[in-house]
Amino acid sequence: MTTTMHIGFDDTDSTRKGCTTYIAAILVEKLQQFRVEFIDYPNLIRLNPNVPWKTRGNGALCIRIKYNRKIEDEIKETIINTVEEHADLEFKGTEPGIVFFKGTKIPKEVKNFSKRAITGIVSLKEALKLIRKFRAEAVGFKNGRGIIGGLAAVGEILRGDHTYEIIAYRVPEKYGLKRIVDEDSIFKMDEATKPYTFNNVDLEKKRVIITPRGPDPILFGIRGETPEIVKKAFSMVKPLEPIERWVIFRTNQGTDAHLKRVEKLSQIKPYNPVIAKGFVDSEPKIIPRRHVIFSIRDESGRVDCAAYEPTGVLRKVASKLIVGDYVEVYGGVRKP
Repeated sequence: MTTTMHIGFDDTDSTRKGCTTYIAAILVEKLQQFRVEFIDYPNLIRLNPNVPWKTRGNGALCIRIKYNRKIEDEIKETIINTVEEHADLEFKGTEPGIVFFKGTKIPKEVKNFSKRAITGIVSLKEALKLIRKFRAEAVGFKNGRGIIGGLAAVGEILRGDHTYEIIAYRVPEKYGLKRIVDEDSIFKMDEATKPYTFNNVDLEKKRVIITPRGPDPILFGIRGETPEIVKKAFSMVKPLEPIERWVIFRTNQGTDAHLKRVEKLSQIKPYNPVIAKGFVDSEPKIIPRRHVIFSIRDESGRVDCAAYEPTGVLRKVASKLIVGDYVEVYGGVRKP
């Protein structure tokens, strides 16, 4: 007899090593040995990017499978052991969590929890309450904060706007070393596949942005509108070092899913990603590091806005604003 299970997990990496998507890639290979049926691409769910405890991109993962109930315990044991083996448990801020959620349908309450985790702040207490209510299972390491992201990944089934990302992973011997990829091939790939792939290169600064710079196992990742286009783009890139494995993820990246519109400036809360409107209330100022600061107001209040130096064109536009301009701003909210 077959059963459906959604396996969500999060908070396995640190600033010094690891990547939760890499654990998903390993699990895909291990789960194939159990002859499970994958009912979707692995889901990469970007949660609120402004939470103060995130590692890098604040991405949680979910793998959705059908399997023979007789081997359920073996599957769970394999997943728990794999997360434990590859998570950076020695790092103070890493608190992995795994959620096992059985059933073909995801309850509305869990979907709503996921939406709130993407657009705001949710607590571990809320996550555990839902897990108990729907008789799911959770495994936490240390304080288990990753259970929040695990449940949020389970709840976001990506029925609306979504994209895909193909990620290529390095062989372990290359971790921490400079990534070697033919940059010309990336610019050519971008030209041949845009606008159906995106965020490949920064044309203003003439640099490649599909290769991360940290010690994580990712060699490069290509984002696009369909699995076919990211696979085609992948075939056009010329890596100059070995690729251990690659996986295509279905994701909410590039959809602005995290942004929530506020009707009044007084509704803005710390750490929330928002869309807000108002009249420019002060002349833009350029501060050290070439960031541009200005303020906007409405009938309810006033907030400061920053266009940081790396944003390039946005910073230049912000510097030309004048008092009285009516603007719409998108961004994350810092604590005062």
